[in-house]
Amino acid sequence: MSAGFGRLMRLFGPSSGRNSGTKGAVPAGFAGGAVRDIVNRCFTIPKIAMRTDTPTEPDVLVIGSGAGGLAAALFCARSGLSVQVIEKDRAIGGTTAISGGMVWIPDNPLMARHGRPDTPAAAARYLAHLGVPDTPQLQAVLAAGPEAIAALEAGGLVRFRPVLTYPDYYPDLPGATLGGRVLEPLPFDGAALGPWFARLKPPLPAFTLLGGMMVDRADIPHFRRAGRSLPAFLRVARLTLRHARQRLAHPRGTSLVLGNALVARLLAAVLAAGGRVETGVSARALVQADGRVRGVVLEDGRTLRARRAVVLATGGFPHDPARMDLLPPAARGRSAADPGAGGDGLRLGEAAGARVRAGPHGNAFWVPVSLPDGAGAGRPHPHTVTDRGKPGVIAVDRHGRRFANEARSYHQFVEDMLAAEAAGPTLPCHLVCDAHFLWTYGLGTIKPFALSTRAERRTGYLKRGATLAALAAAIGVDPAALQRTVADFNAAAASGADPAFGRGGDAYQRAMGDAAVTPNPCVAPILRPPFYAVALHPGTLGTAAGLAVDPAARVLDAAGRPIPGLYAAGNDAASVMGGRYPGPGITLGPALAFAFLAARAIAAEGPPG
Repeated sequence: MSAGFGRLMRLFGPSSGRNSGTKGAVPAGFAGGAVRDIVNRCFTIPKIAMRTDTPTEPDVLVIGSGAGGLAAALFCARSGLSVQVIEKDRAIGGTTAISGGMVWIPDNPLMARHGRPDTPAAAARYLAHLGVPDTPQLQAVLAAGPEAIAALEAGGLVRFRPVLTYPDYYPDLPGATLGGRVLEPLPFDGAALGPWFARLKPPLPAFTLLGGMMVDRADIPHFRRAGRSLPAFLRVARLTLRHARQRLAHPRGTSLVLGNALVARLLAAVLAAGGRVETGVSARALVQADGRVRGVVLEDGRTLRARRAVVLATGGFPHDPARMDLLPPAARGRSAADPGAGGDGLRLGEAAGARVRAGPHGNAFWVPVSLPDGAGAGRPHPHTVTDRGKPGVIAVDRHGRRFANEARSYHQFVEDMLAAEAAGPTLPCHLVCDAHFLWTYGLGTIKPFALSTRAERRTGYLKRGATLAALAAAIGVDPAALQRTVADFNAAAASGADPAFGRGGDAYQRAMGDAAVTPNPCVAPILRPPFYAVALHPGTLGTAAGLAVDPAARVLDAAGRPIPGLYAAGNDAASVMGGRYPGPGITLGPALAFAFLAARAIAAEGPPG
C-alpha cells in the first residue's frame, strides 16, 4: 500500500497558473456536507461580483485586509455604514492568510455549547499569573471578544469551531484551560468567492500538498497512516480526487482551511454586506482637517476621504528596517509575517500625532524560523507545531548540546534561544532527527513522505550525514559532543523520558506530540540513519509594540488623548498581552475584539460636525 500511496502523492505538480473560475455555490463534491449546506444556504447570491467603483467618501476607510481590517469593515458595514477597504498588496489577507487562522477568545460562546465553560475571571487569573498587565484595554478585549464571535457567527458566512484539544500554552497556571478558548474557522470553498478567489493570498507552499491542496488539521493523521491503514488511504484518496477536480478550474485547491479560510469567510461577508475592497493601493499620509482625521492620500496621488473614521490595520512592523532596534539583535530581519507588513500603519499614525507603545515583556511574538534557500534571501519558514514537539527530534546549539525543551510553544522556545545566545554565542541552533522522523513528520519545509530531498540538500537547507559524526561535520559542531548528546537523549528516550528538560511534561506539549507514540508522545530515540538537520534562527510571527489605543480602539496622541477619526486594530495597535503569548491565536483574537470595539464606537459617535 505504501508504494501506491507514493504514486498517489506524485499525481500533481505545482500550480498551473490558470485563472480562477467564477463558480458561486459550493460544489456538491466539497467534503463536509454540513459546511457545504451552511455556505450554500447563507451565500444567497450566485457569486461575489467584482466591484471596481470606488466611492470618493465612504463613512469608514480601512487600511489593510487581514483579519483586523476585514472584521472592522464587516462590523461597520453591518452597522449601516458605507465601507472601503484598501490593501497595498495585489492579494488580500496579509499575514492572516498565511497563518494558522486560530483565534484566542476566552469565554467564547462556542465553549459552553461543547461542554467547556469558561469565565472572564478565570481568563484574567491566567493572564495575571503570566504577567500580562491588567489594563482597561485588556478588560475591554476580554469583554468584547465573545460579543465579536457571536456577531460574526450571526451573519452566517463567518463560522468557527472550538479546538477542544488545544490547551493554553501554560496549561499548569491557575485559570488555564485544556481547550476551547482557541477557535478555528470552518473550512470554506474558495470557489464561492467567484473572481475574488484569484485575489486571495495563497497559503505558504510548505503548508500545502499536491500543487496547492490545503489539508485540515483533522486530516493530517490520515496522511501519516495512509501507507499502513486502508481507511486512512481511502480518505486520502478521496481528498486527492476532490483536489484533482478543483484543479481543473482553479490554479490551486479551493477547499480552504486555517487562515486562508478565515480571510475568505471575512472577505465574502464584507462583500455580501456591501463593502468595497481595492487592492494594489498604498497609503502615503492621513488627511487631517479641523482637528480630525478625514481620509488618506494615496501613493498614486488620489485622496480618499472618509466621513467618519479611518481604521489602521496594516499588520504591524515585522518588516520595517527602521524599527528593528525594538527587537534583540539576534532576532532582527527574520520574520515569517507577510512581507507587506512594513510598519505603514505606525508611520501614518505617528505623522498624525500618535505614539508607539512598547510592551513590558517584549515587542514581538516569537517563532523559530529556518531559511529555505540556505542563505537567508527567501521567506523564513516558521517552525510552529509541525516538527519540534514530535518524538524523535532534538535541538542542539553550535556546541552540539541541547539547551531547551523543544516541545514548548514557539514563543517560549525562541525565548530560550535568545537566553542561550545572551549567555554566549550559540546560534544558529539545529533541529536534528533521523530518517524515520523525516519520513513520518517532515522537517521544516520538507513535508512528510517526501520522495526526494535533493533540492533542499543542494541549497544547503537540509544537511545529511550517514552517521552522527558526519552530520556534525556538515553542520559545524563537534562530532563527539553531538554523539554524546544524542546518546544521552536516547538512553532515556527509549522509555519515553527526558530528564534533562522534561519534554512532554504538560498538556500543551503532549497535545503537540504524536498520540500514537507511547508512553510519551513527545519523546522517541534518534536511531535510524541517515541523520538530518535544519538550522534554526530566532524570528517573528508579528510585532507586539504598536500604536497606543484606548479601550474603544481609538488611537491616542502623545498626551494620551484620542485622535478624532482614527482607530487601529490588529498588530497596528499595541498588544494587550504586553509581549506575553498565552495561547494560540492571541494576535487574531484581540484583532477581532478591537475591530468590534472600533466599529461600535464609530457607529455610536455619529457623523462628525
